Amino acid sequence: MSATTMTLAEIEALARDALEVAGASPGNAASVARSTRLAERDGIRSHGLLYVPIYAEHVRCGKVDGRAVPGVEQTRPGAVRVDAKSGFAHPAIDEGWPAFTAAARDCGVAAMTVRNSYNCGVLGHHAERLAGDGLVGLCFTHAPASIAPVGGSVPVIGTNPFALAVPDGCGGAALVIDQSASVVAKSEIMMRARAGEPIEPHWALDDRGRPTTDADLALKGSMAPSGGYKGFGVGLMVEVLASCLAGAVSSREASPFSGTAGGPPGTGQCFVAFDPGAYGAAGFQVAIDALVDAISGQPGARVPGARRRAKRERIERDGVSVDQALIDKIRGVA
Repeated sequence: MSATTMTLAEIEALARDALEVAGASPGNAASVARSTRLAERDGIRSHGLLYVPIYAEHVRCGKVDGRAVPGVEQTRPGAVRVDAKSGFAHPAIDEGWPAFTAAARDCGVAAMTVRNSYNCGVLGHHAERLAGDGLVGLCFTHAPASIAPVGGSVPVIGTNPFALAVPDGCGGAALVIDQSASVVAKSEIMMRARAGEPIEPHWALDDRGRPTTDADLALKGSMAPSGGYKGFGVGLMVEVLASCLAGAVSSREASPFSGTAGGPPGTGQCFVAFDPGAYGAAGFQVAIDALVDAISGQPGARVPGARRRAKRERIERDGVSVDQALIDKIRGVA
C-alpha cells in the first residue's frame, strides 16, 4: 500500500475542504480540521484523518448539523452551559471557551457543560488547552453505550474517557492524563475490524459476555472495562457529569458515532477549570515540578503525556505518512 508524507498544514487543509464540501460551515469545518491536525500531530491516527470521511458522511446524512450555531449561557458566575444544537462538539466548545476560562479566573474554579453534542476528538487536547491557559483542566465526555457492568452483558455506559492536564508555568502542560473507562478506545477495535485483524484477548467481550479476539464480534458485544469494576466506576462517574449533569442523552440512548443509523447522537461533555492563583500558585507549581521530577527521575518511568510529546516533536519535524488510499477517499469526498 503506497503512502504519502503530508505536512500538518496540508492535513488540516484536506480535512477542512472535505467538511466544507460535505456541507459544514467554514467556521465549523475549521474547528474540526484543527482537531484532526492535532490528532495526527500526536500520532493518534484513530482520531485523525481516518475520521474525516465519517464526519463528512454524518454531515450529509444529518447525524451532525454541519451549519449549527451553538448557544452559550452563563447560568451562574462559575457555570457555563453550551447547546451544540446537534452540531460538532469542537465549535460548541470553542464558542463557550472565552466565558468558561474567564469564569475560572474570576471565581477560582468554573465548569462548562455541553449538550446535544457529538464526538469531541482527543479529550486530552481540551485539557491541554486549559493548561496552556494556565489552568488545571479536568475534562469528561461520554459516548454511545459499549461497556456492560461487571457481571452483566448489556452495555450501559460508553468508553467515557476523562482527561487531566496541569500547567507547567511556561505556557504548556507539565503532565496530561487521558484515559478511557475501557481497556482501549473503541476506535482501536474499529480500526482492527476494518483491517480484518484480531484484537487482544483482554480488550472486549462478545454479545454473550465471553472474551473474544474477533473485532467484529467485539463491536457487537461490549468493551472490557479497565481494571474491572474500578474501570466501570470511572465510566459511571463520567456518565454522571457529561451526560446527566450536562443534560445530554444517556449513553444507552445515543446513536453510534459510526455509520448512518439513528439521528444526532446528542451526547455531552463536562469541563472543569481551576485557577492555581486562587489557591496559592507559587506553592502549586513547586509541588507539580517536584511530582514530575519524582516520576521522570526514575529509569524506565514516564510522565503521563510524554509519549505524545515525543511523537509530536518527530511528526512536526518529519510530517505524517498517510496511506494514499485514505487521501484519495477524502479527496473523493471533497
